Amino acid sequence: MTPVSYERPIIDPPEGGHRKVLLHSCCAPCSGEVMEAMTAAGIDYTIFFYNPNIHPRKEYELRKEENIRFAEKNGVPFVDADYDTDNWFARAKGLEWEPERGARCTMCFDMRFERTALYAHENGFPVITSCLGISRWKNMDQINDCGRRAAAKYPGLIYWTYNWRKKGGAQRMLEISKREQFYQQEYCGCIYSLRDTNAWRLKNGRGKIKLGVKFYGREESDVPATPRPSD
Repeated sequence: MTPVSYERPIIDPPEGGHRKVLLHSCCAPCSGEVMEAMTAAGIDYTIFFYNPNIHPRKEYELRKEENIRFAEKNGVPFVDADYDTDNWFARAKGLEWEPERGARCTMCFDMRFERTALYAHENGFPVITSCLGISRWKNMDQINDCGRRAAAKYPGLIYWTYNWRKKGGAQRMLEISKREQFYQQEYCGCIYSLRDTNAWRLKNGRGKIKLGVKFYGREESDVPATPRPSD
């Protein structure tokens, strides 16, 4: 496969000129472009992987291991946080039938960013950010509101609201994913997203999702992702 050539714009550092950032990562495909953009800008960053929403455990491990592989390849520190699913399910109680981008997603972002902000506060990071917003399936305002809310709990901590989709970021995310042949997940991550995505697929004459099968850049994966049920 011949990669698409592009000129990467150099991003400006976060507010205050800080160059030490804690990056919350949900997966390798979403974080790949963000990592390369921050590296090119001379930003000293560490990946924080805290995603107790991902279900089942097999899917969680697949996404985490891909993220670790790319971090190690680029010499980036990687913090593997807890997989405390009981806590996540307790907070999701009563929100099981909320649509994607709804109240359950707000809860989920809040939970993950709260832990990210706590780690940043305890370990001397002045800035946190996340790669979640690079996905076109996500609501940037919803993510940024949750990030700011988490950072506001600690004096001096900033949530960096940079829009990673812009200036070709979304396209570079796909190119990096194909170049690295990242695992290609087909649903957001939680058990309810898996349920709703499988229901949509069955309604439209497609089989249920098979975990650990699709990888970017391989022939069987070079097809459009399954639309979210809410789209």
